[in-house]
Amino acid sequence: MRIVSLVLKFLPEHAEAIKVAVKTVPGASVAADSGTGRMIVLLEDGPDYAVSDSIIQVHYIPQVMSITLSYEYSDQEYSDEEHALEEN
Repeated sequence: MRIVSLVLKFLPEHAEAIKVAVKTVPGASVAADSGTGRMIVLLEDGPDYAVSDSIIQVHYIPQVMSITLSYEYSDQEYSDEEHALEEN
């Protein structure tokens, strides 16, 4: 499972349109809207999509001016091969 949170910046008058667009992105939900042009969006991966794909979709919402990845969590363990690469 992977979960990330994004901080979106936009003009405040576009908040409702952005909320509607975020709901169309797989695994996405609006966690908070400051009312001042900032919004926190949570993304969670699923069986048919990756968080990275959802981040790209949020990035392409027309009214969004910038996106910052503020948190990332993964409960997937490293494979033995990945662990060996890190040790070298």
